[in-house]
Amino acid sequence: MTDGAPLTFRRPTEEDHPSIVGLVDEWWGGRKMRALLPRLWFQHFTATSWIAEDGTGRLAGFVVAFISQDDPTTGYIHMVAADPNRRRGGVGRALYQHVFDDLAARGVRRMKAITWPGNRQSVAFHTSIGFTVDDGPGTQNLYGTPAYADYDGEGEDRVVFTRDL
Repeated sequence: MTDGAPLTFRRPTEEDHPSIVGLVDEWWGGRKMRALLPRLWFQHFTATSWIAEDGTGRLAGFVVAFISQDDPTTGYIHMVAADPNRRRGGVGRALYQHVFDDLAARGVRRMKAITWPGNRQSVAFHTSIGFTVDDGPGTQNLYGTPAYADYDGEGEDRVVFTRDL
């Protein structure tokens, strides 16, 4: 990846929670994201989530995902992040591929994810790995991207992505 050292991938554990929530706001450029990762994600969703570490065991990235309880053919990415010093080195792509392979083997046929429409890096990343932007009824052009206004509450606009597996 960026420094040439191979990454290792493993499932998160509850013990990973403090270190990840301690970094997530910084990794998201100061945005307050910590509240989106309560401990329950590291207690009940570890079988569908992944952590990437460098050769020294240092966290390089993580992805929290799950299979829909209402539609077991659909998987969902709750949150993904890569160490800013390792971005554009394949960490996020590799994390997503682990989720895609893992969930496809369990019968998932499509993945969904969302992002804020003003996060151009995230929109570009998701489309580069095969996600399509939902531009159906109810979407508006927000920050140059089809998105749903107030999707997650007042002022919480979101781009909705779908990717077939």
